[in-house]
Amino acid sequence: MARRDPAADLNRRRSSARGPRHRIRKAVRVPDTLRRAVRAPADPTVLKRSTCPDRPITLCALTPEPRPWPRALGLVAVVIAGAWLGLLFAGATRVPVGPMNTTMALRPSLTGGTRINVSPLGSLELHSHAAPVSLDVDVDRLDPERSQALVDHPERISGLQDEVVHDVEHGALDLAVRSCAAVVFGATALGLAVYRRPRRALAAGGLALTLLTASGATAYATWNPESVLEPKFSGLLSSAPSLVGNARSIVTEFDVYQQELARLVTNVTKLYDVTSTLPAYQPDPTTVRVLHVSDIHLNPASWKIVASLVQQYKVDVIVDSGDTMDHGTAAENPFLDPVADLGAPYVWVRGNHDSAATQRYLERMKNVHVLDDGRAVTVAGLRFAGIGDPQFTPDRSSPVGGDASEQLAGARLASALRDQRAAGTPVDVAIAHEPMAARETDGTVPLVLCGHLHHEGTEILKFGTRLRMEGSTGGGGLRALEGDHPAPIEASLLYFDRDSRRLQAWDEIRLGGLGLTTAEVSRHLPKENLPGATAPATAPGSPPSSAPASPADATPPAASTAPAPGARTAPSPAGP
Repeated sequence: MARRDPAADLNRRRSSARGPRHRIRKAVRVPDTLRRAVRAPADPTVLKRSTCPDRPITLCALTPEPRPWPRALGLVAVVIAGAWLGLLFAGATRVPVGPMNTTMALRPSLTGGTRINVSPLGSLELHSHAAPVSLDVDVDRLDPERSQALVDHPERISGLQDEVVHDVEHGALDLAVRSCAAVVFGATALGLAVYRRPRRALAAGGLALTLLTASGATAYATWNPESVLEPKFSGLLSSAPSLVGNARSIVTEFDVYQQELARLVTNVTKLYDVTSTLPAYQPDPTTVRVLHVSDIHLNPASWKIVASLVQQYKVDVIVDSGDTMDHGTAAENPFLDPVADLGAPYVWVRGNHDSAATQRYLERMKNVHVLDDGRAVTVAGLRFAGIGDPQFTPDRSSPVGGDASEQLAGARLASALRDQRAAGTPVDVAIAHEPMAARETDGTVPLVLCGHLHHEGTEILKFGTRLRMEGSTGGGGLRALEGDHPAPIEASLLYFDRDSRRLQAWDEIRLGGLGLTTAEVSRHLPKENLPGATAPATAPGSPPSSAPASPADATPPAASTAPAPGARTAPSPAGP
């Protein structure tokens, strides 16, 4: 018998014990390509198959891919910043407009519109369009030769309209070309500086041009040429009458944009006249100008402001809707003495800070008309009626009567207005101090004036009466020092047609508070006086059979009969 080797027997037993696992492990072989890739991968994102080496297998990277939104927002930020820088440095053009040399520029804006800067007099803001770009027009200087030609030959002003329109169109076209080039260059240059890739830079320039084109299309779609009828003036108050324009001629419908634009240029030309003097104001004889003041609250500076407005706008009558005093004591009565020297009739109603002693003191003054208990009076061709505030609260305590007493006073005033209408003497303007009392007159009068809340506002009531609330002409008096910012001084110029006694327009005048020197004048038109609108047949409180027609209902005058804009015999001022 052959001798068996113990070592060989041990190996055979171990092999049989491992059995299938050993055979399987031996049968499955890992490709060399995969083994090398796993051991030392040159690129962790690519792995080749052994059966087809040319087809890559993509593995998940350890770091996530960047999201597209942040990259897109970054590109938009670069485009907007580059376009803004391009407009800032190259998006302006110098354009002669009539006798003036101007600079037109496009600027990024959230509200759009047009701003005309007439340094050092102030600026005019027009809600001409709604787009993310605004048009800024700076009046640099007046050309001496062209302005002298207009002064020496006033008949040339009649042809100024066509000249101005042509100049503005030429300047707008030049500005559009310059702006396109400026935004494309600015966005492309900034994109190249940020990304350092020509393709990204060109994409930024193309996107900037697209945004500008879309903004231009939006401005064209929302263009409102009638915005020149309701401008907002900011600057020297003495310049406002000549810049804002004539409120009587704004109800005509023909050639609105061209005529008003030519008139604006004419007014600015006169302000820059070679004599360096402001034009004399010639009021329109067909209108009545009413200055509405309220809540003076013992501020002595208010009298100087009121006197200045009366002189500049040639005011026919002043209406004070109360709270002229602060505590209503007899010691405060001498504060009222400047009323006699304001240069216009003074119509007054009592406020909750005015006492019976205050009312008696004013009743003894000449040219002052104190209205109470629905009493009516005719001043400067308009019929006024009013009632004093039933409450007296100089100590700022809770009133005894409260809202009920105000409503009762308003009802008494409404009853008096109906009596006046039945007697054939309808009231044109009602006056109360508290808005709650004024609301009770709805349907009995075309216009009611009030104050009390120290801020301006206009509202059409349910039955057609227009409620006009005035701010504080005294800036809140000593109360102006209680807040973080001084309260503004506010007043309004109301323009009435002398024949129909209907409201044609009003100017909101806003002056800076204590320590501030700003001045704003905003023109507003009733809807029935806007071009193309139809005025109602009758006004609230007027007898239907005798209601005069509104100028807005009349046929617009022919262009040949209209006065030449800016004629020296009747320059276009802020009030009629």
